[in-house]
Amino acid sequence: MITEDARQILKRVTKNSNQINIGSRKKATIGIFGKSGEGKSSLLSAILGKKDLLPSGCFGACTAVVTQVEANLNDSNYKAEIELFSQEEWENELKDLFRNIKDESEDRNDDLFEIAVEKITALYGVDADQKTLEELKNDERFAEIKTYLSVSKKIISSSNLSEFTNDVASYIQHSESSSGGWYWPLVKSVTIMIPDCRELLEHIVLLDLPGTGDCNKIRDDLWKSKLRECSSVWIVSAINRAITDRDPWGILKHCIEELGPGGKCKRINFICTKTDEINTAAYIRSARLPRDQISEDKKIFITDNQFQVFTVSSDAFFDHNLNLESSETEIPKLQDDLRNLNKSINRELTKDYVNKVKGTLLLIQSGQLDPDKKTIEMKVNIRNKFEENLRSSLIELDKYFDSIYNELEQHLSKGVEESVQFCVASTKAMIAPNKDGRGFHKILGALCKNYGCYWSKNWDVVLDLNKTLAKYLHKYIDEDFLKIFPVTGKTGKSVQEQIDKFSITQSDSAYPSCDILHYIQNFIEIEETKLKEALNRDIVDMKKDIYSSIKITILNQMASCYQQAAAVTGTGSMKIKQDLLISTVDNIKQDMFNKAKVEVLKMFNNLKLDVKNALESGLQEAIECSQSQTSKKKRMDVSREIEQLERLLDQLSD
Repeated sequence: MITEDARQILKRVTKNSNQINIGSRKKATIGIFGKSGEGKSSLLSAILGKKDLLPSGCFGACTAVVTQVEANLNDSNYKAEIELFSQEEWENELKDLFRNIKDESEDRNDDLFEIAVEKITALYGVDADQKTLEELKNDERFAEIKTYLSVSKKIISSSNLSEFTNDVASYIQHSESSSGGWYWPLVKSVTIMIPDCRELLEHIVLLDLPGTGDCNKIRDDLWKSKLRECSSVWIVSAINRAITDRDPWGILKHCIEELGPGGKCKRINFICTKTDEINTAAYIRSARLPRDQISEDKKIFITDNQFQVFTVSSDAFFDHNLNLESSETEIPKLQDDLRNLNKSINRELTKDYVNKVKGTLLLIQSGQLDPDKKTIEMKVNIRNKFEENLRSSLIELDKYFDSIYNELEQHLSKGVEESVQFCVASTKAMIAPNKDGRGFHKILGALCKNYGCYWSKNWDVVLDLNKTLAKYLHKYIDEDFLKIFPVTGKTGKSVQEQIDKFSITQSDSAYPSCDILHYIQNFIEIEETKLKEALNRDIVDMKKDIYSSIKITILNQMASCYQQAAAVTGTGSMKIKQDLLISTVDNIKQDMFNKAKVEVLKMFNNLKLDVKNALESGLQEAIECSQSQTSKKKRMDVSREIEQLERLLDQLSD
């Protein structure tokens, strides 16, 4: 309503309500951790108020496929956008899969073997894993799939929910009872769009974050990039395993850098599902909890407002015969969580739009009087003052960035020293542990193939040599990042706070009493706010890139070594791999860690330049606009309309 009121005001004044767009913003992403069978599909169906909306097991069933749910805002159909591998990408993947299947050496990794068999048989049918790659290429299914991959994206759309669910199932589900015709191995990501849920998901994406256990680098990179987008995380676990189940917590632990210093996660919710399926007395006995503990589960975990616990019952939300009130299922609480987040984003977008309209009207109002000599002189003086303030504010901002740069450089230098000192020992501890090495040679082989990273299929073993090598550099800048780029709150030295303080305007008392100059100042303030809000959003992305650059630099420096080590096979190959990795780390350590340090500082300096350039060019343009003179034909008094817009802004602030 407020947006429409502002649009009508603009239309009355300019006769064109389309000259200002409402604008858009990157959607808020909620990441969902939890393995298949924990009730994620039922949970999301209940939250969106549509029973059997998502096929059971579609979340987490195919460990490698990134799946997300958002609102369909265009029509009333259920829709899926399925991003596929290119033909070249799939051919490379196929070679790797057959290499794992046909590998009969002692180095063979059982997890990779199982994943390869699962993918090949799901797609090409039973016994397809027994064929050679050349035999498979002669199969009619091979030609069919090659044609299938000639498009990069497949769209499924239907107004019928049952039809839609059946059509999309083969792209997101895996069936152990039937082989062939399951396309999920070809899929990078699936976006499911649901109609009639604007109130909950207009500005929100629900993203499944399973453990990949997959050595495909394309999927792995996609997974991590999605992870860094999460502003909130839901950890989902069935209530009878909620306290003892380590899987979702294990995944979260190993992703903490992508979510925290290298991401933008503000909040974690722990969701205990299937509370309607347990025998309460048996659960209390087995968990050895006091009888009233189930209702108190959430109190065990709560530490502050950024961490909450929900005990939900998806079945009871739909089935009132299970003797639970709707509110007792706690599904409405999660719906309110989404609704409130959606509303807050809507409010921000509406405020932006009303301010844009107000800025347009302020320019019109400032140019309504005849340009007499006194007015022109005052405009020139105010312009000079704005430009002087801009120069001095940029100098102050420069000083701030220089001081932060110097602190970062000092801390990174300490990180380089410690990295050089301990990197060889850290590498040995990871890749040559002092225990029975039987079976580890398979893990080491998989780690080399995946450029330093190994995740077992069930997440009980997670090794990341690049992260281990980066840990001392991260250790020395983690505290800096929390202060320079906090996800929430103020620290006194954050980039966001410096940008918020940046201003070229002064109080009205600093200028001679003049309505025109008041309107110009108000216009400049609106332009400043728009610029600063956009910059603060951009800074989050820049911060993520800066933090992750350390690990990326190390991976790039180690890449050729990983390739060489992966190619070593046969008797004694594990020792050769270990020696190669350890000697490479030792030989390049000084150069590698210095390059990582230099890259962080270079990217931080680029952030400084981007911020300064955006403020300087944006505000200089605003100053130029404020000097424009409305033609006599178009002059009109819009002070009443400006007051109306100010009342609309007051409503948004209420």
